[in-house]
Amino acid sequence: MRTLIDVPDDQMTVLTAIARREKTSRAALVRRAIADLLARYRTDRFDEAFGLWKDAEDGLAYQERLRREW
Repeated sequence: MRTLIDVPDDQMTVLTAIARREKTSRAALVRRAIADLLARYRTDRFDEAFGLWKDAEDGLAYQERLRREW
């Protein structure tokens, strides 16, 4: 999908220099930057869930309680 964005001249200059050094296109660098940003946000969602069950019943205690009901 194509999109149009405005990039400040100073950032474009640096982006062009990086593209030359990496022997790749500016578009490829922008795609890579977007992929990195999206990956970082996906990871944050896992961090939000970390510890969600910290106050829940211990797994072994839960299992033993259920077996006593048999």
